[in-house]
Amino acid sequence: MSAGRHWASVETAVSVGFAVAVTIAAAVTLVDAVGLASGPALAAGDEAGAAAVETPPEPAGYRTEEYRAPVPATLAGATVLDTAGAERAWRAGAAVFVDALPRPVKPASLPAGTVWHDKPRASIPGAAWLANVGYGKLAPDVEGYFRRSLEAVSGSDKAKPLVFFCQANCWMSWNAAKRAIEWGYSDVSWYPAGTDGWQAAGLPLEEAQPRP
Repeated sequence: MSAGRHWASVETAVSVGFAVAVTIAAAVTLVDAVGLASGPALAAGDEAGAAAVETPPEPAGYRTEEYRAPVPATLAGATVLDTAGAERAWRAGAAVFVDALPRPVKPASLPAGTVWHDKPRASIPGAAWLANVGYGKLAPDVEGYFRRSLEAVSGSDKAKPLVFFCQANCWMSWNAAKRAIEWGYSDVSWYPAGTDGWQAAGLPLEEAQPRP
């Protein structure tokens, strides 16, 4: 079973699992946000090898399924960064880092009194976490949130450098960066190794909260 199919198959179970985390704490450690199963973290030095495994061609449109799967090596209109390049951009301080990791939404159908536990997100320090903006198809309210958030974090400057990331083998950041390019942002970078590659390099992470 591919990683993407595994993500899809456990989505419903994970939504329930977060609500009863005390009883399935061990199982929750096996899944990531929105029921997407975590792939193995990148070990130091493994970034190039991970990129070479099953690298698919760049599609013409957005990815709309199996979001945790091997990603292309390219994104038309964007600069693709390895961890060293992302670190340089981060230390220079000129670019806005945008975290596109999804976050599960509390189901409206949960019984009254159910305790909901959000999974913590360890992100690149200073990044703007724009949760759920990396799907291939966005609901109007999510698209509006994404547009407003990009305008806010860029200071309404479409030439502001933006660096999109998620985790390794995560199409969410690819989709989000592609969409920003299509909306006219002219200095877009994509960091495909994401927080997996960042952590493997010994770089700092901090707990993040989604931008409201």
